[in-house]
Amino acid sequence: MISSSPPHRTQLGPLLVRHRRARGWSQQRAAAELCAAAGVPTLSRHEVSRWERQRRVPGSFWLGWLAVVLDVPAAVLAEAAVHARRTGPPAAGGSGRHGAAGARTGPGRAGGTTRGGGARTVATR
Repeated sequence: MISSSPPHRTQLGPLLVRHRRARGWSQQRAAAELCAAAGVPTLSRHEVSRWERQRRVPGSFWLGWLAVVLDVPAAVLAEAAVHARRTGPPAAGGSGRHGAAGARTGPGRAGGTTRGGGARTVATR
């Protein structure tokens, strides 16, 4: 019997997380390993985090080094990257640490306070 549903596409972010954690590496360690392998000292753990959260998709240069460092077939990473580029970043939702809207509040943001701390209530007698 042939399934009518499309084949399951591997999400790039969870794939990277799974292989990094399988090695017992932090994002910092993964960034350091990538820098050492590629000979580029500028990759930070923040960029690794962005890739894992699918806020950014690594280019072909970093996909190649991710394949080497994480020991994942380059074709698997390339296919996941193509899928991530087609679908875009995940929608901001309740999965973040900043509440259901996924947004911070503060100066210059909706629902935020003013620079001086906002209006103060003065008690009257």
